[in-house]
Amino acid sequence: MIKSEDQKIAIKCLEVKQPIGEFYIGVMKHEDLVKISYADIRRLEVGDEKREVEVYSGIQRELSKNRVKELGKYVNLVDATFPSSVILHINEKDVEYDSKTNTMYLPFRDNVAKVLDGQHRIAGLEDFEGKPDDFDVNVTIFIEMELEDQAIVFATINKTQTKVNKSLVADLFAFAKFRSPQKTCHNIVRALNQKEGSPFKDKIKILGTADDKEKETITQATFSEKLIDYLSKDPMDDRNTYKKGKIPDKFSGTELEKRPLRNLFINERDADIAKIIWEFFDAVQERWPDAWWKVESEMILNKSTGFLALMRFFRDAYVSSDRIGEIVEKTFYKTILAKSSLKDSDFNRDNFLPGSGGQSKLYNKLIEECL
Repeated sequence: MIKSEDQKIAIKCLEVKQPIGEFYIGVMKHEDLVKISYADIRRLEVGDEKREVEVYSGIQRELSKNRVKELGKYVNLVDATFPSSVILHINEKDVEYDSKTNTMYLPFRDNVAKVLDGQHRIAGLEDFEGKPDDFDVNVTIFIEMELEDQAIVFATINKTQTKVNKSLVADLFAFAKFRSPQKTCHNIVRALNQKEGSPFKDKIKILGTADDKEKETITQATFSEKLIDYLSKDPMDDRNTYKKGKIPDKFSGTELEKRPLRNLFINERDADIAKIIWEFFDAVQERWPDAWWKVESEMILNKSTGFLALMRFFRDAYVSSDRIGEIVEKTFYKTILAKSSLKDSDFNRDNFLPGSGGQSKLYNKLIEECL
């Protein structure tokens, strides 16, 4: 039943006392939270208006449309969760609290709760397709807090948050029980780093290992993210499909050429995927052994600049074999790479600047000379 704006929202709350003062922790239905909060996408897109707490604290953070879109998809996954609390500020005049029943009553209307943290999660929840009772959100509610204190809370949260290491995220998929592009790529990267004779032996920075750090030039996250791109156009959706007990779709035509390892992944031929990557980079390390194996600060082939350019070129070379879905031997790639005029000493920072510019320059030169 749809609430009218003269109705109240009842929230079970616990009162918390900390040095900053008293506040409440409770649980709200996602649709109620979306309704009463006013740091949402509609408000922030109107003119140049900024939330007063952001102006006060010197932080002016725009709502990211890409992040909202990402979270809008995420909330509909079978294992979606927002375990951390959304933090709200509400004026005293809008609050009724019954200490005997630990129940807070709020008006069901717009612009009741100012969002101090969680604006992207709330905006993402607007796209939730499940039942209203299927997604509750834990909230922290401050009442009649001074603007200065609101700014302190906002600034403390947003200035002290540390981004999670991408390699750690890749590593954690090893614990997943269900199949996913992330888990497959994690396993392949680790295998290529460990196997004797591999062109990546001990070259990948794997979290939690104490190998020869001087030889490690490519991060686990960099490798996994690029490899995933050849298996899936939406890794989280594929993972969600497997968790539902189903199998994602295979690709064909130009879609398969763009992600040529897709159908091998769907057919659970992970060892073949590893071998396909092995064969190409084995040809690379034989063509330019010094540039690939020597670790020197000015050299780029065995670092992210060179690796990402080579991974782009790999797709074109593999597709050109007309053997998508098969293991193409390194002899095929050696013939292609032999056409390049590049010498080991050419793979330096002067010729190929670190970053996307250097990657594109190297990739384009390989395409021009070899294919």
